[in-house]
Amino acid sequence: LSQNDTVAEPRQFSPSAHHFPARGDDEMGATVIFSKLSLLKRLSHRLNRTLSFSSETWPAATEFIDDGFPYSDVPKRRRRNSERKAYVTPMKVLIDRAKAEREARKAQPCRVLEEPPANGLLVPELVEVAHRVYQARGSLLFGLSQLVRVIPVLRCRLCNEVHIGYVGHEIRTCTGPDSVSRHATHVWTRGGVRDVAGFPKCFHLYDRVGRPRVGHDERFSIPRIPAIVELCIQAGLDLENYPTKRRTKPVYCIEGRIVDFESVVKEDETEGKFSFGNDKPFVNSSTLPNQPIMKVQNLLENNISHLDQLNDEERNKLRDLSNHILNSWIEMSSGAKKIMEKYAVNTCGYCPEIQVGPKGHKLRMCKASKHQSRNGLHAWQEATLDDLIDPNYVWHVEDLNGPALNNNLKRYYGKAPAVVELCVHGGAPVPDQYRSMMRLDVVSPDRDEVDLVA
Repeated sequence: LSQNDTVAEPRQFSPSAHHFPARGDDEMGATVIFSKLSLLKRLSHRLNRTLSFSSETWPAATEFIDDGFPYSDVPKRRRRNSERKAYVTPMKVLIDRAKAEREARKAQPCRVLEEPPANGLLVPELVEVAHRVYQARGSLLFGLSQLVRVIPVLRCRLCNEVHIGYVGHEIRTCTGPDSVSRHATHVWTRGGVRDVAGFPKCFHLYDRVGRPRVGHDERFSIPRIPAIVELCIQAGLDLENYPTKRRTKPVYCIEGRIVDFESVVKEDETEGKFSFGNDKPFVNSSTLPNQPIMKVQNLLENNISHLDQLNDEERNKLRDLSNHILNSWIEMSSGAKKIMEKYAVNTCGYCPEIQVGPKGHKLRMCKASKHQSRNGLHAWQEATLDDLIDPNYVWHVEDLNGPALNNNLKRYYGKAPAVVELCVHGGAPVPDQYRSMMRLDVVSPDRDEVDLVA
């Protein structure tokens, strides 16, 4: 309330302006009104303090840090495994979209789908992106196989926890068998590339529009490949071992069913003469990272397994390799996110199962919560980038030779994807989009200072 409003309201509602000419009543009414206004001011002041406090504790998604990148907090686990994953698109928007599609189907039962990739055609501008994503994935895996020989990777034997360092952390987050008797402490062992970069698998679809679903009886006859590779194939990548059907004309939609009237000649399929530049020869991804990986060949031949044993020249070679791996990770992630804006990817709301395509498969293999009510079928919903590429967030360690992370100080530690954490310790600069997540601006107290910190 502004100052002008506080002055105008007593004049408008003053009892002296009507049938109460007494001066005492006028003063009494004005006192009551001013007391109410002061109460409103105090209430608004408390609300502002509460809002400012909440914004400092829980930064909004629209806030930006000094570097100009959005703030990203440490990812939090689901409280219970029985909880469903959060929807990417709100349920109200999904319901309105389904109603609009139903009305359009009633108004025009037979229609030609015009926009790709729903009509069976490729999106021309995403074909080159699919090739780059596939090449970046190949160079990422090939570089990580060299980097994990120098920087140690640990994994828990009983759960999926991963740690980068010589000594495993002491944070009690183990969810494996008999975790209660062990007070949720991890049992560490040596890990590898699969623990750093995880790529969940899905079924390969020969015709993503004509036959988008895999039946339960077909689970052994259809191959399973990494979901990101299947996404690249559907976006325009051609692999010899995984053929797919390419169309030159859009399909029809008759009462919600896809009908293809295009006559496909077998010779054209074998020759691979497809539209939108699919006849472009595929570049082998193993030839891309040869040059930076050759720089650390001498380092690996010396069987060096500790960073302290490296000289300046070897550290520079390791830094170049880490930069190349980090650039491949960012290029793969950004390209896959761009493709997912056009090509649908579905995941189960209760388990990590994923399927690239307009619909999920019909396999009765879900063993997550409430699977009895679904007869083992998956509860499909829209997937995110973390479902397609498992980042496997790990705790950030400032010094690999330092003491293990303490469980009482876990709120001061940050997290980062395992690939980013591994490359940072290899000498690569910290990406700006992960600075807030890794909490580089937070100084964690020592073990003997736990009781002195609020």
